[in-house]
Amino acid sequence: MTGGWIDLSGRRAVVSGGTKGVGAAVVAALLAAGASVATAARTAPDTLPDGVRFMVADLVSAEGSAAFADFALSELGGVDILVNVLGGSNAPGGGFKALTDAIWANEIERNLMSAVRLDRAFLPGMIERGAGVVIHVTSIQRELPLSESTIAYAAAKAALSTYSKALSKEVSPKGVRVVRVSPGWIETEASVRLAERLAEEAGTDYEGGKRIIMQGLGGIPIGRPAKPEEVGDLVAFLVSPRAASITGTEYVIDGGTIPTA
Repeated sequence: MTGGWIDLSGRRAVVSGGTKGVGAAVVAALLAAGASVATAARTAPDTLPDGVRFMVADLVSAEGSAAFADFALSELGGVDILVNVLGGSNAPGGGFKALTDAIWANEIERNLMSAVRLDRAFLPGMIERGAGVVIHVTSIQRELPLSESTIAYAAAKAALSTYSKALSKEVSPKGVRVVRVSPGWIETEASVRLAERLAEEAGTDYEGGKRIIMQGLGGIPIGRPAKPEEVGDLVAFLVSPRAASITGTEYVIDGGTIPTA
């Protein structure tokens, strides 16, 4: 999808969590479309695409977010596109009883507040210019939570989705579009490791491990997880002028996992 049809030449983009998985795919798609890109992560990756502005920063913390915002604005001279990818869960299994106050707070900081803080940093400049796009990467687990281990993560993503909708109503009249992208199971590095572990425990191969995960989700009608690059291409389209009338809505990319329309 990226390339000639999607042209982001001259656009300045920030991607949170842009060194692995979906975040890395988003960075690659925006670069391929001609955008200048800045990103951050807690540790520097072994390699980065040519031209990416990178800073080591913990975007889960207020201090890290503020430092990265200063860095990105200095490097890019302004921001036209913000893609909040950072998220995930470190919560243990065991249902609601296993979730302490500290775990709840961490899930909310990582999956909600990291986006809120970057929005606060970059939205004023977009509003002043009367143009910009913000993407919030949510999750289908806000609708299909897995009670064994992702209650807090799913709740935080649901909060992010509600916040994103409210934000769109506030800033869309000022020229800034806000859109949600809601992935299902994506075949990232972390997902591959999970499938391999489940396969080993079940005495099967990697494909068998993938089937275990899909069964746990109630099935994926297309028969496979999505690829990070597919999410990256969707984001590149949504931040482009091709999607100029799209705001306040959510795009689900889950292979049909959610069983209702």
